[in-house]
Order: sequence, then structure tokens, then C-alpha cells
Amino acid sequence: MGQKQHLSTDSTTESKKKRRVNFSPTDSGVEANDCIQIYLVSSKEEAEAGTGHQIDPVDLNIFFGDDGKIYGYQGLKIVIWVSSLSFHAYTDITYESTADRGKGITDLKAVLQDMFAENIVEKKDDFFQTFSTEKQCISSAVSKGEILRQNTSNGNSDLNIEVIRLVMGDMSAGLLYSRLVPLVLLLVDGSNAIDVTDSNWEMYAIVQRTTDPQGDNPTKFLGFAAAYRFFHYPDSLRLRLSQILVLPPYQQKGYGRHLLELLNQVAISENVYDLTVEEPVESLQRIRYYIDVPRLLSHSSVKPAVDAVVSRLKEANLSKRTQTSQFLPPPAVVDDVRKSLKINKKQFTQCWEILVYLALSPVDKHMDNYRIFITDRVKATVIGKDSVTKEKRVIDIPNVLGEEAFVMYKSADTEDGTVTVDEDQANLQEQLQKLVDERIKEIEGIAQKILTKNHA
Repeated sequence: MGQKQHLSTDSTTESKKKRRVNFSPTDSGVEANDCIQIYLVSSKEEAEAGTGHQIDPVDLNIFFGDDGKIYGYQGLKIVIWVSSLSFHAYTDITYESTADRGKGITDLKAVLQDMFAENIVEKKDDFFQTFSTEKQCISSAVSKGEILRQNTSNGNSDLNIEVIRLVMGDMSAGLLYSRLVPLVLLLVDGSNAIDVTDSNWEMYAIVQRTTDPQGDNPTKFLGFAAAYRFFHYPDSLRLRLSQILVLPPYQQKGYGRHLLELLNQVAISENVYDLTVEEPVESLQRIRYYIDVPRLLSHSSVKPAVDAVVSRLKEANLSKRTQTSQFLPPPAVVDDVRKSLKINKKQFTQCWEILVYLALSPVDKHMDNYRIFITDRVKATVIGKDSVTKEKRVIDIPNVLGEEAFVMYKSADTEDGTVTVDEDQANLQEQLQKLVDERIKEIEGIAQKILTKNHA
């Protein structure tokens, strides 16, 4: 009996132990990108109806820790409204329940406060009120700026478009840019705000003015470019484009290209040393090609230089060459282009490859030589460089040319976007040929667009 009782006791104890071991499910979290929606709205009615323009951020997860996840919520949904009149923001957070299942409960209020800073409005009614109290925010901010261009909307003067230059250091200019910082963070991967106290920074705002004499229709902010003036020894300045943004509702209308063209005009009219762009992403670089290649085609010193190189390419047999081919533009032409068009050497050299392609007619007959020319160019700019590809921070969208267009661009420090190829790898030649194929395909596409536009 004692033995049976002992067994019975052990059995009961084991059963209790099993009942007590009850593990809660691990909190796997939810990605911020999956539960947050952001809308750019121009009125209370748009916000309430959910009919504003939905913004597609580069990556919301970067605001939420190392793994980009939100923990402790069931059925979480966050809707953020951003006013297109003043850039104030309101966040509507709903969820079914909260529970700490080992990963804590994410402090949503603190994270969203970091994202929107002073722009955030805690109460919905106060946010709705900003549509009336802040409707002249843009008009007031740009009132002290210098109007550089009017009626720039693809020749449609009815829209009353203006580009206005604002110099940082001025309170109204700094306030306007500070209001835009959350959108910079949302739309640009790894972006940083510019120093609004540094007068070397300039903001080129593109706006649509109201024609209503009562002022009931506020000035619309369409986008901006931010450029910095660097000293160039001994007595000149270099203008460098650092950021460019067209707000999502106004994309695919040519405003970004207008800003780039305007900066070219500023560089020429104010006789800066040259105009550079901080490591342009591929989509932005294509827009630059569409602008700069036609400018170069019409430059008096460029055509003779291109013709001379094309003549050599047609006559040579580069497959039997014993050294790297030298078919770059003469230094005197490079300097002439910089002085007159303010196109820097690197940009001119990249455009040069397209100019040669366009002039090498019929190109198919001479493609072997052209490919060797491009191969040597890729080797010169890629192989052996102690560099890495910089992050390309942009949102790409289709534009009227059928190519991808930039929405915003911001990068770290240089314009020289290069790619590292591992020279120790056995497939180095295969990597090189892949880069050459990609470059030639890009050149062919750009050339075709330029030819189509010129013949339209």
C-alpha cells in the first residue's frame, strides 16, 4: 500500500507540475511599415474622409529600434495626418489590447514625437484648427525670399508657379525648413537636416500662388531644393545641391526638373566655379543627363572635340591595342565647359560617353570599339578604387519621359558614386563585363530618349 501511495503521490505531483508550466506565446512584434499609414491632407474634410494623398516612406522601421518592430500591441493601427498647409501632424493610434510578453511595450508616443518633433499636435480638434489658423504659413515664410522664376509649370502660366530663394539664417526660412524636416526623415533613408543657422545654405522653394483676392486659397508648397555654397580657392564659390524634394501630390509634373534647371541658371548667372551634386542616385543622374547632354550638344567647343574622338574610334582597331585607350575630352574643353555651363568635370566626363555614342553613327558598325572605350572607362572609375557604393537615398517614381524620376535626394559628402569590385575574386572579368553591359544599356536608353525628344 505504501508503494502504491508513493506512486500515486508522484503521479499527482507530476500532473500539477505539468499544469503549472504554461508558457505565454513569444511576442514576435509587428513591423512599423505594416501598421502605419501616413496621409498628406489639405483640409479637415480630407483627413476625416481619408481622401488625402498617402505617403509611401522609404522605411518606417528605422524609427523603431534595431529590428524595426513594435512590441506589446494586438490589432495595432496608426494613422498619421500631415497638413500640406503647415506640415503639422496628428497621430491616431488604435489597438485591441496591450501586454508585455517579454519584449516590453513600445512607447509609441515617444517614437512619434521623435519623428515629428514640434510639428506634432496632440489633440485632433487642435490639428483641425491649424487648417484655418496656419493657412498662410507658406505665404508668410516665403514672403521675404527672392523670386527667381515665375510660371514654371511646363509653360502653363495659369498655375502661377514661382521659385523663391530663401537664405538660411533668416528666422522665417529656418522655420519653414524645420517644418519640412519630418518629411525629409520619412522620404529619405538615413537623412539629416541642414543647419538652418548657416547662411551658406540656400533653399529654393517652388510654390503655387493663390489668385483669390480674398486669400481664402493658401499658397501651395510643391517642393524645394537645398544647396550649399562652398569656398573655392582662391576667390570663388562652388554650388552643391544637397537635397531635392517634390511633395508626393505634385510629382510627375516636371517640378523637380525645373528646380535642377534653375540651379544651372543660378550657377551661370552668379558665376560660381561649378555646380555639383552630392553623389546623385541613378534616377537623379538620368535627369541630369537629359538636361546636360542637350546643353553640351549646343556648345561650340564640344562638337569639334567629339567629332575628333569619333573619327579616331571609327578608324582604330582597339581590340589590338596595347594600352588603355585615351578618348576623353581635352582638358581645355573640360575647363571651357566648366566656365561657361558650370558643368563639373565628373559630370561632363559621364555625359561625354553619351555624346560619343550619339555621334558614332551608325553606332552598330562601331560597337566593338565603343564597348572597349566604355570598358576602359569603367576600369578607370571602378577597378582598384578603395571605395564603396554610397547609400542611394531616394524614392523613385515614373515621370513624363518614361524613366524613373527622383522625389528627393540627400547624401553624405561626395559626388563620386563608385562601386567596389573585389579584385581577389576569380570572376573579376565577369563582374567587369556586367558593369560594362549595364553602362552601355543605360547610355542607349538615355540616347534614345534624347533623340526622341529632339525629333518630336
